Amino acid sequence: MRRSVLPMLRALLLGLVMLAAAGPARAAGDIDTCRNSTAEPVARLAACESVIADDKITGPSRAAAFGYRGDSLMKKRDYDGAIAAFTAAHEIAPQNINIINARGIAYSYKGDDERALADYDLCLQLRPTFGSAYNNRGLIFMRRGELQRSLDEFNLAVKYIFNDQSRYLHHYNRGRLQGLMKQYDASLADFAEAQRTNPDGSQVPAYRCITYIGMGRFDDALADCDIALAKSPNNVYALTSRGNAYLGKGNLDAALSDYNQVLKINPNYVRAYVGRGQLFEKRRNLGAARADYRYAANAVAARREDIDTTLARAVAKERLEALLGAAAPPPAGKATPQPAGPRKVALIVGNGAYRNVAPLDNPPRDAKLIASTFRELGFATVTLASDLGRDKFFASLHEFGQEAEKADWAVVYYAGHGMEIGGVNYLIPVDARLKADSDAETQAVALEQVIAAVAGAKKLRLVMLDACRDNPFEKTMQRTIALKLVNRGFSNIEPEAGFMVVYAAKHGETALDGDAANSPFATVLARVIKEPRIEVRKLFDIVRDDVWKATNRTQQPFTYGSLPGREDFYFVAGR
Repeated sequence: MRRSVLPMLRALLLGLVMLAAAGPARAAGDIDTCRNSTAEPVARLAACESVIADDKITGPSRAAAFGYRGDSLMKKRDYDGAIAAFTAAHEIAPQNINIINARGIAYSYKGDDERALADYDLCLQLRPTFGSAYNNRGLIFMRRGELQRSLDEFNLAVKYIFNDQSRYLHHYNRGRLQGLMKQYDASLADFAEAQRTNPDGSQVPAYRCITYIGMGRFDDALADCDIALAKSPNNVYALTSRGNAYLGKGNLDAALSDYNQVLKINPNYVRAYVGRGQLFEKRRNLGAARADYRYAANAVAARREDIDTTLARAVAKERLEALLGAAAPPPAGKATPQPAGPRKVALIVGNGAYRNVAPLDNPPRDAKLIASTFRELGFATVTLASDLGRDKFFASLHEFGQEAEKADWAVVYYAGHGMEIGGVNYLIPVDARLKADSDAETQAVALEQVIAAVAGAKKLRLVMLDACRDNPFEKTMQRTIALKLVNRGFSNIEPEAGFMVVYAAKHGETALDGDAANSPFATVLARVIKEPRIEVRKLFDIVRDDVWKATNRTQQPFTYGSLPGREDFYFVAGR
């Protein structure tokens, strides 16, 4: 639910239209189109850009044009560009609080709360009764978990309501907060006032559902969630909340159905993993519960994470720690047989049969080579899974995560397409379409989820990615995220201590398929890994050097992370 700032941006546009009405007569057509809220968006933005390009147009019309540019860039999630546009508008119209407020929203979405708060403070210096600024400060404090401070801001936002739109917005935000504070009667009163103002608004039933769950009124919660879902059937927030209501009521099958549906829509949704983990605990399926909690704890964190996700992630970490601490020790007095060596498990994925871009020949062959090599080396289990679509990819990781818990070593090798989008590294399933860059959030597999799959291993946690290929979707992919999107390979990462991630090519570079049956990285890895008494850290240094040489200094593998320093790790201990 990220709609709470949209009414404020619409208010900005209305204010800018009023400013622009006094603009100069020259370029009247562009000015009129630029300030026309019903104009076709592309034509409207083009008109605003024409106004900006005309140095003869000054004053309110020019400020309005920069404001519309900022709004357009906000919709593309180009927050830096939006901030620059709103700043230009502010320099022309320094007393316009709507422009300052909009820039604060852009800073907030960028994750720069301090600059956002500074802009909201400036708004209140200019107009101490500007309710939107209090509301926006309250949202930041709520997201930070500073609930009383947030309530103080929302109280002022409600005090300075200036129209029905703000009445709806400020009351449901305060209602949501008071539900988190367990002030349930006050929460319901705020939701009732918001609903009276806007009976068709979707936010009230979606958020009131949470309050009813906190009160133990599960039937009322289900009714509200159903209302929200009738308006938006794929609303993962409401679907997860309904799952939580079913869970509270004891209808585990219905809850599981909702959680699974959420994760089918968005496989990275933290709240659904936590709810399903709690459900698995109730069913005493503790391995599955731990796997879900690991996914939730390691899921990609947004720059501007909402309070519900933050709380859910905290629950995941707490429950995972508790379940790991409660693992039963062997019976007293009974000797535990010691294995001959560490128990090693591996998941090998080779994606080549892409359905919406040109297929890759090497990855399935590379995967077979590495799987065969690991079997020769005595791995306890080696799971070979080629040409995985999204759902099977996540299912394979989930199953492997439970297998990793029973192992000393857990290794994932992936060959196929991979890329960085918006600061996140993704592995690409064969059924991905990626018509827009933002589709990666629901169609691709974030590297963090792969790392989570090996996290349960007791000693060595290793991920190898022969996936740093050119972006095959580049020519057709719509750019909606202004954050960095690389066309070649992954970005660098910083995994936690105890993990090692190996790229077949250094961040931002391309891994070659080569002219042979296997890629240079897979060929070298399969050879070097069989050599006895080469410690893992040195082994990948040798792989790097040999690939660098084999590719005539065009491909350089790179290793990230660190393993425990007091222990050595060998694929082949010796003869």
